[in-house]
Amino acid sequence: MEGKAKVTTTPRSLVHSLYTHWDAVEILMRLSREFAVLTSDQVLNSIARVSAQADVEAQGAVLRALVNANILQTLPRSSDLQLNAYVLEFVRGLTREHELGLAAVLQARVIAIREATEVLNEGMAEADMDRVRSAANKLAELFRQISLQLDQDRHALLELAENAKSADSSMPISQRYRRVLEAYDQYVEPMNQMMDTGPQGTFYHYLEDAEHALDLGLERLSVQGVLYSHRLQLRQVAHQAKELRRFGRLVAQQCADTLLPLREELRQHNVLSSAISLLLGQVRKRGLRRALSRYTDNTALPVWRNERGFKLQLGDEVRMVMAAARAYQPQAVVFPQDEPSEAMQLLEHVEEAAIRAHLARSLPVEDLLDWLNSHYADLQDATLLRLFHDLQHEPDWQFEPAAHPVKTRLQTIRVLHHPHRVSTPE
Repeated sequence: MEGKAKVTTTPRSLVHSLYTHWDAVEILMRLSREFAVLTSDQVLNSIARVSAQADVEAQGAVLRALVNANILQTLPRSSDLQLNAYVLEFVRGLTREHELGLAAVLQARVIAIREATEVLNEGMAEADMDRVRSAANKLAELFRQISLQLDQDRHALLELAENAKSADSSMPISQRYRRVLEAYDQYVEPMNQMMDTGPQGTFYHYLEDAEHALDLGLERLSVQGVLYSHRLQLRQVAHQAKELRRFGRLVAQQCADTLLPLREELRQHNVLSSAISLLLGQVRKRGLRRALSRYTDNTALPVWRNERGFKLQLGDEVRMVMAAARAYQPQAVVFPQDEPSEAMQLLEHVEEAAIRAHLARSLPVEDLLDWLNSHYADLQDATLLRLFHDLQHEPDWQFEPAAHPVKTRLQTIRVLHHPHRVSTPE
């Protein structure tokens, strides 16, 4: 069995197709959150959502264009499709739809900062400019990757919190906040430990070491009088290190401020539920009076009990409303006499049985409304239109609407309609 031909495309054609079919790709990107692999029907339905005016053939052409541009890739031994990994990452980055990354990846990149800093110090000690420039480029790339991951993870955490808050209130709170708790335990807590300014933290210490090494290298290069481009490179990387320290602290604080209240809410709910269950069990076994006897003083209130004294006082506005209500006297209202409605006056008597018999004798009729207007022009326009619609539901006759509309002039109005041909079924 021959394998499927590999689709080759150029970056320019891929970007052009991405620009042309951006709305469809954006929907497919969101759909890929729920389905790792997409069927052809799922892709066509997504295309139809953004191109409702296009017919089936045009929607199929869009699907083939996405496959030919390598935006959609066919899977081996299957007709299913998946989004190109580079396209998926690019679209998620632009639309802020990234999935939450791994804390281990961030930790590995932070450790790589320490290794690149050691290479930078060795290059400065040996006066090896190639090694110094290579280490500076490595640090710049690591700073860029860490900054990008922190920004993506921040948006992913905010989206998790928004989804949890906007979920159905009837859903159990543990189910609503399950992903929030997983994100806090698997990402926020390790990130807080890594960014701790104490001896256990690595983020700030490694960044501070890299920043000092870059500043020291810049001073030495300035004294030695090396090329300005080399000094400029170290200065720019040092600025990136300072900005990353600030940005990392800001992201960690924002993530903690967003998820910690939700986590504490769930934990408080669990403590409250436990206290209520324990007390209900004591009431069931010992009775209400004996179970609550130890809570009579104010020093040992249970966690579920909250008493707050309040005083209700009526304002002057409420007093005025109550006084007016007590002195209220209903007014007698004289209803008008029933009179014939205008709609009853517009109705006119029509011998529909005679009209049906007349139409049966005249079959076939090319235009039903024109035939009614020609033979019963004395009837009102509303009556003619009602007869026109009622006669179309006769089961004994066959009605065929014309493809092109025509205009028919009645007494007071002009009707644009498709002529209905009436004939007897063969």
